[in-house]
Amino acid sequence: MRHPPQRIKTTEVIECIDGRERPFLDDLAVEEPLEIRIGADPVTITMRTPGDDFALAAGLLYSEGLIDDSHDLSRINYGRGPDDRLSGNVVTATLRPGLRPDLGALRRNFVSASSCGICGRTSMDAVHARERARPNPHFRMPAESLMPLPAMLRSAQRVFGRTGGLHAAGLFNHQGELLLVHEDIGRHNAVDKVIGEALLQGILPLSDHVLLVSGRGGFEIVQKAIAAGVPVLASVSAPSSLAVQLAREGGVTLVGFLRERRFVVYSHPHRVTKERKPVVAA
Repeated sequence: MRHPPQRIKTTEVIECIDGRERPFLDDLAVEEPLEIRIGADPVTITMRTPGDDFALAAGLLYSEGLIDDSHDLSRINYGRGPDDRLSGNVVTATLRPGLRPDLGALRRNFVSASSCGICGRTSMDAVHARERARPNPHFRMPAESLMPLPAMLRSAQRVFGRTGGLHAAGLFNHQGELLLVHEDIGRHNAVDKVIGEALLQGILPLSDHVLLVSGRGGFEIVQKAIAAGVPVLASVSAPSSLAVQLAREGGVTLVGFLRERRFVVYSHPHRVTKERKPVVAA
């Protein structure tokens, strides 16, 4: 591999303020294609911010149902591009002997998910057909422990701090400690990177964790949370209607508009507990 892809590139720009121009160097978040293969078979190409590509590939394969645990991955490495040289934009996964996932079904999934005519009911049925265990019904998270999480995630976003152009996903334990954080130009990629790293570390399912995303909580994000066994999924913005429906049917506590003093719970509110104030005797 000649040069690994960069996460940040610097370019010359001109800033205009009140009619005055000022040239300076600006940092941009890199967006490049990543081709993911199983052996010699291409699975998909996704636009992503380079970095943690093995985690991204592992997370995508897991969340899409092509593998069930880390033992299904015999090896994961960079592959060869069209010029037959190792490329930082190609990742090849080698599965354990005997495992032959249905790549045709996965490709049809990607095509339908990217089309405007997607059938929500069909998509949700496909999620339920995975036969994953429902997220931990006994997990609890105090409300006062939820609200500081966005600030903690933002402070850990190193590339965002320089570019302002990336989404992030963070994994927290029930005590509100940040365990994993990944950034990417795409929300779903950031989530796949977190799930993939958890898979490679052998800590799936994430039955005692909170997953926080920096953008909105869309259907795909809820789908991936269910696959990973996440009991509480939070976002700093709004969820979609289909995301709320899937969260309610899939047993996930979905939290939106998470801020320092406010949040909205859209499904399974029993996991978010309130602080009990002592009763003062008269």
